[in-house]
Amino acid sequence: MNHWIPFWPRTAAINGIVVDNLYIAEVAVCVLILAMVFGMMLTFGIRYRRGSTASRADRAKKSWYFEIGWTVGTLVAFLALFVWGAAIYVWLYKSPAGDIEIYAVGKQWMWKFQHPGGQREIDDLHIPVDKTIRLVLASQDVIHSFFVPAFRVKHDVVPGTYETVWFTPNKTGTFKIECTQFCGLQHATMTGDVTVLEPAAYAQWLTRQGVHESLAQQGEALFREQGCSGCHDTNSTVHAPTLAGLYGSLVHLQDGSVRRADEQYIRDCILLPRTFTVAGYPPVMPSFAGQLGEDDLLKLVAYIQSLAADKDSIR
Repeated sequence: MNHWIPFWPRTAAINGIVVDNLYIAEVAVCVLILAMVFGMMLTFGIRYRRGSTASRADRAKKSWYFEIGWTVGTLVAFLALFVWGAAIYVWLYKSPAGDIEIYAVGKQWMWKFQHPGGQREIDDLHIPVDKTIRLVLASQDVIHSFFVPAFRVKHDVVPGTYETVWFTPNKTGTFKIECTQFCGLQHATMTGDVTVLEPAAYAQWLTRQGVHESLAQQGEALFREQGCSGCHDTNSTVHAPTLAGLYGSLVHLQDGSVRRADEQYIRDCILLPRTFTVAGYPPVMPSFAGQLGEDDLLKLVAYIQSLAADKDSIR
């Protein structure tokens, strides 16, 4: 498509192909309706032009069957497009596990990326082709919006929350990252590049970064530095919830509600522990709000995720 339609933006991800197909169908239906309306206007304009011998009798004859058919036909077409679009929306926003999970932090005015192996980038993101990439998005200051036009993915990043977006690139190359939410005076400069590499080239890039600690290992060091291990370690004498196997599980809270232990829940427990007190445990954990930046929070989340993975491997 990028070759035979010169003004069409290039597509470099499976997500983009799906979105493009829907867009093409919508344009096709609109063009068809437009062609029918203008075709009838042109036909009647020529047929009943001044001086034409066409009969003008039976001007009051009803044409309800045509009008109902026209109305029902267009209604069905647009309802079908609505259902198709809703299915794609759910598919795009229901983030899968992903082959690689990368953390992204938006701040005025840059994008910061952290890879599982500990590699860090600013305004650049290197990923392998034909792998599903899951981004966990956070904002350090104001609302940003992560947008890669070639992938047809865009997601707002709201302070105080974690958002997720995913994509599966199917072409190598370099593609633009943009922020589409006005976020301050230098909003227009908040851009970057996604570089999609072959798997071997991506592995070489990871090696060349010279990182010796994974993101989870950095989170473990921070976990002990902040004193979290004094309560949450297996051998701790303090009565606190264990973190092994926590990620992804269902947690019963003191107020009777149940929460899934995802990235957002872990973040909330670190910053607002009294709001999410686990059933059967006293509300004694201090809040770390204002003490940890988004980068540090993501390291702790990665570490707690690794504890769940370690427990699964033991089983």
